[in-house]
Amino acid sequence: EVEGLKPESRCRGAPMEYEEFQASQASQPFAFETQDDDDDTQAQPFNFIDDHEEDGGGGGGADGPAAAGAAADDMMTCAVCDDGGGASAASVGAGAGDGLEFVEEDEREAPVPSELPAWACSYCNVHTPSAVVKCVTTGRWFCNYRPPGLPASCIVYHLIKSRNNEVTLHAESPLGEITLECFLTGTKNVFSLGFVPVKEDLVVLLARDVDVSGIEDASDWDLTKWQPLVREKAFVPWLVKQPTDSEALRARPCSVAQISRLEELWRTNPAATYADTLSAEGDALDGGEPAPIQRQYEDAYQYQSIMGPLVRLEAENDRQMREAQTQEALSVRWDMALNKRRLAYFTLPSNEAELRLVGGDELLLRHPGDASHPPFEATGTVVRLNHASEEVGLELRSGGGAPTDLSHGYSVDVVWKSVAYDRMQTALKTFAVDETSVSGYIYHRLLGHEVEQPPVRTPLPRRFGAPGLPELNHSQVLAVKTVLQKALSIVQGPPGTGKTVTSASIVYHLCKQNTGQTLVCAPSNVAVDQLSEKIHMTGLRVLRFCAKSRESADSRVEYLTLHYQVRHLDSPANAELRKLQALKEELGELSQADEKRFNSLRRRAELEILSAADVVCCTCSAAGDPRISSLRFRQCLIDEATQAPEPECLIPIVLGAKQLVLVGDHQQLGPVVMCKKAARAGLGVSLFERLLELQGR
Repeated sequence: EVEGLKPESRCRGAPMEYEEFQASQASQPFAFETQDDDDDTQAQPFNFIDDHEEDGGGGGGADGPAAAGAAADDMMTCAVCDDGGGASAASVGAGAGDGLEFVEEDEREAPVPSELPAWACSYCNVHTPSAVVKCVTTGRWFCNYRPPGLPASCIVYHLIKSRNNEVTLHAESPLGEITLECFLTGTKNVFSLGFVPVKEDLVVLLARDVDVSGIEDASDWDLTKWQPLVREKAFVPWLVKQPTDSEALRARPCSVAQISRLEELWRTNPAATYADTLSAEGDALDGGEPAPIQRQYEDAYQYQSIMGPLVRLEAENDRQMREAQTQEALSVRWDMALNKRRLAYFTLPSNEAELRLVGGDELLLRHPGDASHPPFEATGTVVRLNHASEEVGLELRSGGGAPTDLSHGYSVDVVWKSVAYDRMQTALKTFAVDETSVSGYIYHRLLGHEVEQPPVRTPLPRRFGAPGLPELNHSQVLAVKTVLQKALSIVQGPPGTGKTVTSASIVYHLCKQNTGQTLVCAPSNVAVDQLSEKIHMTGLRVLRFCAKSRESADSRVEYLTLHYQVRHLDSPANAELRKLQALKEELGELSQADEKRFNSLRRRAELEILSAADVVCCTCSAAGDPRISSLRFRQCLIDEATQAPEPECLIPIVLGAKQLVLVGDHQQLGPVVMCKKAARAGLGVSLFERLLELQGR
């Protein structure tokens, strides 16, 4: 039996015994026997009919369908009593009906209802009483089934999307119509609720880390055996049943996009139904296939009209996936960073492989609070990732009020940001409307037009290697020599052929042409760091530009970063900036006037450092940062260009490129596109690969 849910009239104290529950179950249904997960008698009631027919020979007459149906009723009653303990007569009747629905010999015994009951799942229509619960806040019913593609069961997904956490069981469930809550504190947040074995076949519902000192009969409670009610993004099946395979087959097909759209509609129209997702504005995301990419485009407007919708599809898919990646019941270890900000360390469950974090990601850390702590939530940036131990280090923006004396019961939500996708859309628009974004030759080549290669009048160096780097072999020398004489070059090389050293040598000689700064990009921060380090070895002034969200992340080239150089300026002209920086680090914040002055001085210092650099290195997406996009770069090299979608490569290109170099290997890893529609339409084809196809290679 399970215990721990009490009516308001009951005093909080020792658990109610099973005999007391049996006497009061009709009005106070809050205890029941634990259901055996291995017992499939209730999960597949029609098996009883099959067994009976086999035992009885499956004949007609007295042993025909009518007798089989009666026997099934008897069998189902036993199954419900065995699994559900104090199940009411209504539950037994419903269970028997469910069992007869699967008898194909005589459908008249269990006609399919013409209308779904009020407790049918708002997503998929599953309506087995023991498999559904109601969200207390929204009043809608959801089941414990996980439709294909959905990252959680219907009820858990709804609670996460709607930011709710209280549920009520069905009146015909084994527990009856009750709201789940902690036996001692009354906490109703299901994500912090769990159960603890008390006696044999008896458990009590408790919130995590609840204090049981002073509670009578609590000495037998082993709190180390506490287990959450929500595991693997679904309720434990002994509390809320999983639909049977046959019930799941009858569930309404629903995509993740449709479910997410339904949740969005409910925010403005609580009366919206599933049918509204088929006609809501923006339904093109769920409609027909988008237009596929072309090898050649008439003009930049056609290019934008095809690439833009694909970027929107990928952005919407990414948003849905990220927002569904909530982690519950985490333990947190607190620390203080050198900049006096709070650090929260936690370990992600090993089975949560779909939660892919990188340095700079934003997360929302939450705690529901308890009797002595108010609810807490704060946004932070991932600054450390230990892939071996799966530990994550989160630096909080504002650590005030953090419950540092609590180590359990935390939740983490991924904060989705559209910055990268917005910058792709901006680059597509810039390419279409700004004639100065790229040279005329690169413009036509990117669209796939056949145009004559313009001559690049520059004296070639006597030595094609670069100081501080290994000597180049014959093929590497040929690559450098060819690139320096062309406005658009594609450098392809398998792993281990020295593409990084070759790229650094190319950048060195481009800078020595004295035609302006060179912009060096790659899709990943790791690739940018490696190339920045190599280029720095040549003696050039290299600036590694990072997004603000990554300024606290560990990097082996931190000494090259913009924020590091600003922080360590020692010229007399920057004395005021250093003073305000030290004051902010000491106090955590500045007055409004000082903050305004500090930002002004910092922007001026950043611009000075950026302008003095020979080479600016950043990710393709970071090139859209206003501090970079306000500059002009005549020469642009993109390393690992085969790993970035074409619109992402366009972000650094449209900053005035007149000489473009793409480096990569199209035989290796390509762009990662999660949206299947966008992938089928060709968003997974890189600019590098498309240009090679145009050359017939």
